[in-house]
Amino acid sequence: MSDSNLNPQPLPPQQQPQYQQSYGAPAQRGWNVLAIVAFIATFFISILGIILGFIALSQIKRTGEQGRGLALAAIIIGFIALALGIIFTIIIVAAIAANPNVYYQGS
Repeated sequence: MSDSNLNPQPLPPQQQPQYQQSYGAPAQRGWNVLAIVAFIATFFISILGIILGFIALSQIKRTGEQGRGLALAAIIIGFIALALGIIFTIIIVAAIAANPNVYYQGS
């Protein structure tokens, strides 16, 4: 009597499923360069910082990069600087208009 179940062949070892363990936070994307440029530019040319800030916000929403705070800061600082520039210009023009003889030396 030759029964194959009496002496079975050993099965090959089965592999356990491999799970990747990641330590720490998941890798974040890099900084949005346009947000950095917008933040720096808003101190020199406020309207440029505002425009670049809005473009950077759009890119950050689409790509998930870092830099949303910088883009928002560029927009806010840009609008404040623009408003202060307009107010300052109105005050200077009003001061010159109020005293035209002080600033004009005609014959």
